[in-house]
Amino acid sequence: MARSALDVATRRVIPMQPQAAYGMELVMDLHECDHTLFNRQSLTTFFVELCKHIDMEREALHFWEYSARLKEKQPPHLKGISAVQFIQTSNITIHTLDDLHRVYVNIFSCREFDVGKAVDFTTKYFGAGWCGHHSFERS
Repeated sequence: MARSALDVATRRVIPMQPQAAYGMELVMDLHECDHTLFNRQSLTTFFVELCKHIDMEREALHFWEYSARLKEKQPPHLKGISAVQFIQTSNITIHTLDDLHRVYVNIFSCREFDVGKAVDFTTKYFGAGWCGHHSFERS
């Protein structure tokens, strides 16, 4: 009987050995945002300005509009734009949810960055009424 990756993963746990940090990741959930900024032009501006604030070099930027590519009507909470801004040291991703006025941002970099600057800038840029965030080292 064939086993799925899930079966294998749940049966075999390999503890991670402490190592030097490979990089850092910041995860932000922003609520009560200005949804008029949920468009390609504003999101491009966000990436440009964020990278200046945290001193990252931008590379390729890719967008995907969830509702525009699907033929079937999707639940309203899924409507939005996703984008990946590649940076020289990894990537920044964003997901907007139009109807819920929410933004989800992940910044992963092998190079350290100022988490406080990233959170403050992102919260102000989107006019968020609330921002939850977590940062952690990747090994």
